[in-house]
Amino acid sequence: MKRSFLPIITRTGLSFLSALLICLGGIVALPNVAQAYPIYAQQAYDSPREPTGRIVCANCHLGSKPTKVEVPQAVLPDSVFKAVVEIPYDTDVQQVLGNGDPGPLNVGAVIDLPEGFKLAPADRLSEELKEETAGLFFQPYKADEEGTYVIGPIPGADHQEIVFPILSPDPKTDPNIHFGKYSVHVGGNRGRGQVQPTGDKTNNAIYTASVAGKIADISTGDSGATVTITAADGDTITETIPKGPQVVVSKGDAVEAGAPLTNDPNVGGFGQKDTEIVLQNPTRIKWLMAFFAAIMISQAMLVLKKKQVEKVQAAEMNF
Repeated sequence: MKRSFLPIITRTGLSFLSALLICLGGIVALPNVAQAYPIYAQQAYDSPREPTGRIVCANCHLGSKPTKVEVPQAVLPDSVFKAVVEIPYDTDVQQVLGNGDPGPLNVGAVIDLPEGFKLAPADRLSEELKEETAGLFFQPYKADEEGTYVIGPIPGADHQEIVFPILSPDPKTDPNIHFGKYSVHVGGNRGRGQVQPTGDKTNNAIYTASVAGKIADISTGDSGATVTITAADGDTITETIPKGPQVVVSKGDAVEAGAPLTNDPNVGGFGQKDTEIVLQNPTRIKWLMAFFAAIMISQAMLVLKKKQVEKVQAAEMNF
């Protein structure tokens, strides 16, 4: 059977166009805000989680920062609930932007839901959820799959809490879904990364000496600095440092291989949080309520019976 490549080409072209529009839109709308690009992770990794369980965002965002998530302990089938991702940081802190100037931080988040759980449609949202998610754009990690969603970059000063509206599955309509406990994996990031998709460092990383030797010269300019190191064998190595990191060595200093030549300008970081949620069977809850009701009725009957016995005993004693 021959397979048409037209749908594949069309789908690929649309994905590329969407990614381009998102990037251009972020650059135009937020020209002075630090950018982070979850699209890089989406292109490089088929899954947001590695076999070890680590979320792939940590491969480029090397700093470690706390991330919190709040989900209900249990939810009913075909119900809408919210997963709140908290990305705390000091909003007075500024970081190094791509052009080397200081600027505010952006935030982003990724949520990996259990099978069957997905983003709730707009017509299922309550007024409260509509207000809490106003202006937020969630996109699936992979265009043809549901259950994993990313958002960002968005201004961190206004979004240290990101609300994901989630719709739970219904085992009655999906035989692959079962009642029970499921894992939810969340990642939250603030600020720019330290590693480019190519593997090169960004200007938001610490730069180190590639060889041991003596600092022969330091030259600074509008685009950054160059540090010349004379190695023990007489070779001269030039380290190029982009605008942003501050050089912390001086001419004449002796350095070891791997020793820092700059400060660490990164003030952001990535954090991961894993939690659990129970897809509860409503029939079990009904039977549990019936059990509690039966216990309460039994206790009431025992009290009444005790009172009745006491009255009979009192009457016999008086007789």
